[in-house]
Amino acid sequence: MRHFAFIFSFLLYCISGTPSLAQVINRGTPAKTGVVIPLHEDINPLSGELLKQKFQQAIDSGADVIVLDINSPGGFTYVTFELMDMLLDAKQVETVAFIEKDAISGAALLSLACDRIIMLPTARIGDAGEIVMGEDGRFRYTEAKSRSVLAQKVRDTAEIRGRPIALAEKMVDKDLVVFAATNKNTGEKKYISDKEWDSLENRDEWEKGTPVREAGKEMFFTVNGKRAVELGFADEVIQNRADLAKAIHVREPMQVIQRTWSDTFVFLLNTGFATFLLIAIGLIALVFELSAPGISVGGLTSLLCFSLFFWSRFLGGTSGWLEVLLFALGLIFIAVEFFVIPGFGFAGIGGILLVLISLVMASSRGFFPETNEELNGLGADVLTVMSAFACFLVALFFLARYIGEIPGLSRLTLKPGVAAPATTSNSLLAGNHTEQLPGWQLVNIGDVGTTVSPLRPSGKIQIGDVVVDVVTEGDFIDTGCEVCVVNTQGAKVTVRRLS
Repeated sequence: MRHFAFIFSFLLYCISGTPSLAQVINRGTPAKTGVVIPLHEDINPLSGELLKQKFQQAIDSGADVIVLDINSPGGFTYVTFELMDMLLDAKQVETVAFIEKDAISGAALLSLACDRIIMLPTARIGDAGEIVMGEDGRFRYTEAKSRSVLAQKVRDTAEIRGRPIALAEKMVDKDLVVFAATNKNTGEKKYISDKEWDSLENRDEWEKGTPVREAGKEMFFTVNGKRAVELGFADEVIQNRADLAKAIHVREPMQVIQRTWSDTFVFLLNTGFATFLLIAIGLIALVFELSAPGISVGGLTSLLCFSLFFWSRFLGGTSGWLEVLLFALGLIFIAVEFFVIPGFGFAGIGGILLVLISLVMASSRGFFPETNEELNGLGADVLTVMSAFACFLVALFFLARYIGEIPGLSRLTLKPGVAAPATTSNSLLAGNHTEQLPGWQLVNIGDVGTTVSPLRPSGKIQIGDVVVDVVTEGDFIDTGCEVCVVNTQGAKVTVRRLS
């Protein structure tokens, strides 16, 4: 019995001190999962919004590590700030910036906000100075106020991530000079800028070294991967992409969230040229629909154009339901002006303004710009919308004159009435007609008739025995009123009420 107890105790000791079989098997297999999100373009409002969506998708998938595969020249400062905040707030996942080629300007700041930076030896990071285009068309350094905000953002981010603050600030401030300094008592080494050195209280405890060659006067800090690791700015250098999963200790293969066809389509629809076409064609088709009410080719075309416009803006993050509501209200005002209120006044002008304002708001990130970038972006959006509106007015002028004579397009207008058989002689039907003719071919300027339907502004009148489709000059005319033909252009007959 005593021997049995000894053997049982010995077995318990062996089992408790020996790794489990599963632990032995899985010892060489990383337990973490990684997701890769490519960023191979400039940072703009649309690419930034799509990156946010992909990042949230990666979090929802349960990833432990999210890798931003960065090859970008940077872009909009305020979009970069939003993406940096997104990374800094992502406490539930580890974020890694993988730089295979270039992370310049805003892309360098985005990398700075990640938990780790992994680079190829020849990859580059840095040169994040903020520049704007002046009135003369030349790029220049931004004003001091804007630089101060950017520098403080970079310092705070570098401190959070444990990277050299002076080198990070040197990426955005070309006037700094950064050098290595060593504490005489503790031997601690750190990088200090000339401005920090001048304000350092215990300066006598530090020994000032030589300036960092990449952080001299009149230059933005920019280094390759090997040098970035030497300076403590990056965490690790790998030789190729195949070593990435091993470096961050995740299982292979890593999932890559690529851009879908819908993302590409949204990018295309958000370009200036596509926006111009959607608005111009949508407005022209809308006029066709209002001139001949009912579901027609014009209405369906307009619906398609503006549906694509607002859909792409929704996915791009620049539009919400407010813009759609303003657009719908504008259309209602215009329809009221067309069919209810005679003349052209407040409802029509107000409707046009609401439509234009909604289109501009849906195209831009903010209707009240706070930075030069936002102001330039808003100006470009206003120019695109107004150019499309001007094109619409020009097209409307020519179509109003010649649409009845263009094969195919004439089907989009009111169908002309057919002359009734002549039973009495009158000035309109003078002469012997052996075949029926369209009503608009039998009327002349000065002919007088009576409305047989309300003209709002289109409708029907009767001159003698002939019923003709006509339009007014914008007035609303009730049934049973006398009108006079004042103009004819092809199948379009314009009338005016007789007082």
